[in-house]
Amino acid sequence: MTQRAKKLIDSMIAAGDDVQRDILMRFFKTGEGEYGYGDEFLGLKNPQTRAFVKANKDLDLEDIKCLVDNKFHEIRLCGFLILVEKYAKLQSSKLLHDINSMAERDSIIDFYVTNSTKANNWDIVDLTAPKLLGCWMVEKTIIELPDKEDVIQRLAHSDNLWQKRMSMVFTYTTSRHNMPEYAIRYAEFHLADTHDLMHKAVGWMLRELGKCCGLDTLREFLNDHIKVMPRTTLRYAIEKMDEQERNYWMKKDCK
Repeated sequence: MTQRAKKLIDSMIAAGDDVQRDILMRFFKTGEGEYGYGDEFLGLKNPQTRAFVKANKDLDLEDIKCLVDNKFHEIRLCGFLILVEKYAKLQSSKLLHDINSMAERDSIIDFYVTNSTKANNWDIVDLTAPKLLGCWMVEKTIIELPDKEDVIQRLAHSDNLWQKRMSMVFTYTTSRHNMPEYAIRYAEFHLADTHDLMHKAVGWMLRELGKCCGLDTLREFLNDHIKVMPRTTLRYAIEKMDEQERNYWMKKDCK
């Protein structure tokens, strides 16, 4: 670990707040048997963490590795958000099609996927997967699309909740690029998942599918899958519809 990485970690620990820590521990369900069990917090609010990210966004991958390996949630979040910043820097119009920049974006994604189990709560996943995996899927890089799809498939088939969630919420970006096939494919794949956080993720991405690719696309999906769709997923998916249509779908037979 370099002195700069150590200084950053020490500064974040020093900024911790016990009262806020207890609030976050409850909010992110860290009790025994809950999805965030074992996660430890410093008690930093999101703007504080963002300030640390902004001041250290040029850290290299070796130092970022020290952050994402840390036991404290906010330090891991900081590391992953710095990774997002590094990726975004390589998306400028000047660098987007530069061969070296494309290779560097691939290396950032490799790092992200390799360390993906360290993104072990929904906030870290949701703040990173669309901006990393999602952008990677829609942009040209050295790695060809079929190999990229293999990466997403491995995440989707994982037993790890957070990797599975990544394989769903990355479609936030693909839907915004009018690529509905990814949201449809992975929503279908994850419909049978039993975890509430996956029910919510699938419903959220279906809602974004309807918003970005047309309500008729969402309606077609609902018609095809309503009888096997968890209630939570349905509620999230139809949230932005008018009341009359929401009532129509809620009265349909669903799981």
